[in-house]
Amino acid sequence: MPAHLDEVILRLLEVNEITDQAVLQRLLTEEGFAPSQSTLSRHLKRLSIQKVSGRYQRVEPGPSEPAQAVNVLEVPPNLLVLKTAPGYAQVVAVMVDRAPDIPGLAGTVAGDDTIFIAVRDPSLLAEVRDQVERLLRLTP
Repeated sequence: MPAHLDEVILRLLEVNEITDQAVLQRLLTEEGFAPSQSTLSRHLKRLSIQKVSGRYQRVEPGPSEPAQAVNVLEVPPNLLVLKTAPGYAQVVAVMVDRAPDIPGLAGTVAGDDTIFIAVRDPSLLAEVRDQVERLLRLTP
């Protein structure tokens, strides 16, 4: 979809009270666009458009620090689970994976707001947790 789609979405939201993505898709079709539901959702997210008070509108994203929103849970014998703010898990996982000084780290798997960290040796679980928390500045 061309970038022009974003402009059309914004214009349609300004002149219409849109309460459902299906309605927005129909209006876009009338404008000559045919985005899938998943494509439309990605555009809405990128444009900071959310449903507020029952209708879609652009919202200004507030300041957010992903490291401040991370909770770390130990899941013995060799797993850490990190919960982040929505949309930050992949960024935090890359930071952890690229950190040079985390001995025992096997790797990470990230979703939207959850990261699983595998530790090679269960005896290193607490040490890896400490290193991850320091990396994310959750502890001094």
